[in-house]
Amino acid sequence: MVRIEDVVPREDEKERASGCYIMSLVAVMIGLPMPIINLLATGIFYFMSRKGTFFVRWNSIQALVSQVPLFVMNNILFWWTIRILFCFTDLSSTYIAYFITVNLYNIYDFIETVRSAVNTRKGLIHRWYLYSTITDKICKR
Repeated sequence: MVRIEDVVPREDEKERASGCYIMSLVAVMIGLPMPIINLLATGIFYFMSRKGTFFVRWNSIQALVSQVPLFVMNNILFWWTIRILFCFTDLSSTYIAYFITVNLYNIYDFIETVRSAVNTRKGLIHRWYLYSTITDKICKR
């Protein structure tokens, strides 16, 4: 079995694979208050890339897999914040702890996404903890 690390991608593959990570960064900047924007942008890029080479497909799947838990966490935080602001729900220490946790995870995700985009553009594989294992199970040759 050939590992993805053993594949030498062409220049256009590197650019396309790097683009899937860049797409999620741009979507974060555009649709920051709405968590679904980032997931949709990454999902659309995946569907456009699913007939591509293994290198491009693997990276687009990893980008998509990484966005799912981020979407869930941001979505919960978004609606919880709306309830606090408009429905007179009390501000609690649980909310503050969750807010801090989600923001730390968003910072981690941002850093890993930038690292993935840069490394992929160089033709290297940047394997995310846990997400790369899930991606290996999903993406078949």
